[in-house]
Amino acid sequence: QVQLVESGGGLVQAGGSLRLSCAASGRTFSSYAMGWFRRAPGKERESVARISRNGGSTDYADSVQGRFTISRDNAKNTIYLQMNSLKPEDTAIYYCAASPSPLQYWIPRGIDEYEYWGQGTQVTVSS
Repeated sequence: QVQLVESGGGLVQAGGSLRLSCAASGRTFSSYAMGWFRRAPGKERESVARISRNGGSTDYADSVQGRFTISRDNAKNTIYLQMNSLKPEDTAIYYCAASPSPLQYWIPRGIDEYEYWGQGTQVTVSS
């Protein structure tokens, strides 16, 4: 089992940057593919960025491609989301999640494949 704790959210002006972190408990962190998801007010939860067990594969939503970067440090049991050129439409609660993955480069596609979730961190982008 994995416990996840996000941090780094806050209020930022449009065009600014934030870096989210997600710290995981447990000794098997490198066995999990990880992802960042978000839920904006009145909208469904959506995938933002995902990363494979070894960090060798990444996947981004079209809306954040080129602006956000996901990374992980397996030695620190932590993943990150660097968010640049933020827009008001990026305002949401951001969650990290973990999916048990048998393959080093595999990225689970479905939200339902992510079994463990953090409590979320609020990101608000003002115009």
